[in-house]
Amino acid sequence: MGVFGKLFGGGKKVSKETVETRGEHMPDLKIPVDEKFTIYFKKNGGKFIYCEDFDEVSEALKNIISENNWQHHQFYCMDARLAQRFSTENISFTEKRNESEIFFTTCEHLIAHNGSILVCSNQIKGKKLSELPSNLIVFATTSQLVDSISEALKIIKEKYRKNIPDNITTLKHFEPTAENKNDFLSYGSASKNVYLLLLEDY
Repeated sequence: MGVFGKLFGGGKKVSKETVETRGEHMPDLKIPVDEKFTIYFKKNGGKFIYCEDFDEVSEALKNIISENNWQHHQFYCMDARLAQRFSTENISFTEKRNESEIFFTTCEHLIAHNGSILVCSNQIKGKKLSELPSNLIVFATTSQLVDSISEALKIIKEKYRKNIPDNITTLKHFEPTAENKNDFLSYGSASKNVYLLLLEDY
């Protein structure tokens, strides 16, 4: 399957019952976290590309750049290790916010129960989400998928111990969709055009 066959619908096939026959306020079925995340992430308006290896990540990134005519745009990146990992991708990086409308980042976790992306000072330093560019490309791995925010916070606490990062927040409100346009929880939030490159690492 070509990489853009996965766009807007990556991951495993979701059961018909989950998508079509249960009301949105019904309790979740006991489905795997990757399927649950895919459902809610797409509902939030995110663009999702599942990649089996780094070659597919590279191909997907090139297609995103081509689709949006970003060939001559710099990518705003605050993570030197991420910039180094993608240094062979013919991308120009900048650490200055005013030089780019594309933010390239990693995340701490992907939250399945609401399709959000959890970030902290490791990714966004001290900035508010509203201060970030309107276009985001997030590089993550399947091992970062968790069911809930509480689970993610527990892992962060265990991982960083005495150096727990601050500015922990979730990015949930992407481009408006028919399903989320009337969601009162999104009022006052800056929506983002979000691409998620999800690399299989299990």
